[in-house]
Amino acid sequence: MSVTVLLFASYADALGAPSVSVDLPDEATVADVLAAVAQRPGAELLPALPLVAVNQRYAGVSTRVSPGDEIALIPPVAGG
Repeated sequence: MSVTVLLFASYADALGAPSVSVDLPDEATVADVLAAVAQRPGAELLPALPLVAVNQRYAGVSTRVSPGDEIALIPPVAGG
């Protein structure tokens, strides 16, 4: 299956786009998504375990993903 991963702020800058499409095996997990993104040029600038949301809910590495899911890598934010 193919899914789109949304990228924000410094993550989008590192990978050169606001989103990337990755190919995954059936019954893939967030860990598979992260492994696929890690193969992209610029991904070495991302942390090994970034914060991930699937369908606007925080997700762990064992969370399953399905075609059509909204997957987002969320960079750290600061403010006050």
